[in-house]
Amino acid sequence: MGQSGEGVRREAGLARRLHAANNLLLTGKSMARISLIEEKDHPELRELIAKIRGDRGGRLLNIYETLLHSPALAMAFLEQVTAVRWKTELDGQTREIVIIRVGILNRVEYVFKAHVPAYTAQEGLTREQCDALADWRNCTLFDERQRAALAYTDAMTRDIQVPDAVYAELRPHFNERQIVELTVLIGTYNMHTRVLQALEIDPTIPRGA
Repeated sequence: MGQSGEGVRREAGLARRLHAANNLLLTGKSMARISLIEEKDHPELRELIAKIRGDRGGRLLNIYETLLHSPALAMAFLEQVTAVRWKTELDGQTREIVIIRVGILNRVEYVFKAHVPAYTAQEGLTREQCDALADWRNCTLFDERQRAALAYTDAMTRDIQVPDAVYAELRPHFNERQIVELTVLIGTYNMHTRVLQALEIDPTIPRGA
């Protein structure tokens, strides 16, 4: 029996993504929908690019090379992500499980690859915990505080509207400042993953890899 039309489309999409990934690995060039801004061709962006590199460990990631088509948006994006990750009262484990969970819900595999174990290990999360985030409700690897944050993440990402009961579970574990910071973190990474997904932005392959 032949494949259904949906099955054929899925296989074609997978083949296209694999081809794009192989091309990226072989050439180091992006197969994204939007061209990357080449630093050498834009001396007027030198100062902004230097700031991006300074805030990102010397790297100019593909997402920023894409956003640099609109320098004001690239700067705003950089500052927003920097603030929600490193300028809040949220602990590192909460931050990382929320970011990864948003990536899982929005089907952006790059988020998992970028954060596990590079950032998660630094925060004391195990690989088992990271893998369990795909089905966190049915595991015992997260404490009540983490489960409250994950339930809030799911509600914000899947349903937009957060039920009172889900919000109430946050209150014993997070103060008002932290709830604001958690909410903006979740919202920011929903934006982040949607931009990555819509424009099919490739992960940045380190030089020499």
